[in-house]
Amino acid sequence: MKSIAMKQTLHLSLRHQILPLVLLSLFGAGTAHAADKLTIQVSHDLEAARPSETITLPWSEVNKALPGALIQRIAVKDAKGKVLAHQVTNVAPLSKDPKGEGIAYGELIFQYDFAPGEKQAVFSVEKIDTLIPVFETKAFARYIPERLDDFAWENDKIGHRTYGPALEAPAPAGSNKEVLRSSGLDIWFKRVSYPIVDRWYNKGHDHYHKDEGEGMDMYNVGRSRGCGGTGIWDGQTLYTSANYATWKIIANGPIRTVFELNYDNWDAAGVKVSEVKRFTVDAGHLFDQMESTFTFSGPAQLKVALGLNKTPTDKGQNPVIKLSKNQATPSITQWVDQASNGSIGTAIILPTAEGYAEDKLNDMILANVSSGKPLRYYIGAAWERASPYNSNEKWQAYVKAHAERMQHPVKIVAVSKP
Repeated sequence: MKSIAMKQTLHLSLRHQILPLVLLSLFGAGTAHAADKLTIQVSHDLEAARPSETITLPWSEVNKALPGALIQRIAVKDAKGKVLAHQVTNVAPLSKDPKGEGIAYGELIFQYDFAPGEKQAVFSVEKIDTLIPVFETKAFARYIPERLDDFAWENDKIGHRTYGPALEAPAPAGSNKEVLRSSGLDIWFKRVSYPIVDRWYNKGHDHYHKDEGEGMDMYNVGRSRGCGGTGIWDGQTLYTSANYATWKIIANGPIRTVFELNYDNWDAAGVKVSEVKRFTVDAGHLFDQMESTFTFSGPAQLKVALGLNKTPTDKGQNPVIKLSKNQATPSITQWVDQASNGSIGTAIILPTAEGYAEDKLNDMILANVSSGKPLRYYIGAAWERASPYNSNEKWQAYVKAHAERMQHPVKIVAVSKP
């Protein structure tokens, strides 16, 4: 499948980051020589811990401080001198760069674990003479041609997948091909921190639907919204797209993965609607950031519904589901106790929520959208056998803490040191 046609140069703007930031560049005008290092000061105003905090800095700012820096010959260090894993995104892979300015690069990305009460941290970026080792992959996505045209993604905590047009296509006579029209989002629950997407597809369907030590696919999507799929809600009926049409990977780990799925026009009570979903997947988190941009003409706004499947378990699991609607967060969550597969939690955090609804298949949280303006939200899930969240109360607390963290982003100040 071809990736969607996009501009060759794509800037990962601050609007698209999982943590909006304030960046103040304090480089002196008329500096005649390169700085020895770039110092990055990061602060926030929460008392709570912030594990796996993602810190981003435009590469153009790195190059100002460290002209000619190479992504394989820099070190990012914390205040104690510990080298941190880093990633540099590529926004213009075909660009010529005769001056060595790194014009193909987008952002420098790294992570840090803020302890409870630790509200400030200082980091340095320095040129080094040796090659930096390749860092462990903790965020990853890819198109899956070996299973029709699934698209799957994961970090070190959890995995997901969704479905392309080949799955929706009619089955040739005698093929026993599965046919499913669904733009819902699936969950793969992991026990391990290393990537499992390739391994599980290699094992095959009947293996990854049972726990053989690494976790399992035990979440049911069907024609529902799964965990966080979207649709247009008119107050009575949910109008949903077909399977994703095209895809584009923008960044692919080791710390952050960003990709887009494009959904072709569908009819929503007489209004033609299309959607582009942008996923930002960061290591160390049970939530992914989503931005859905709907395009339509006619009405000034439409009401979008984001859903959680009412029947999310395998057959025979006799689920007991606790549904919670938290207007203060705002969010919608499920806690699902199962007969033998262990308990799971699912959630959607929607900062601009306008209310709640339900239909036969889904419990939903609602928001109004304008054409061409992205709607930001967060989808997440946890399994009691692979996380500390083994009760509804603990899951609710985690969802609330994540929402608060998104409402209080870190602030970043970059200072060059001659």
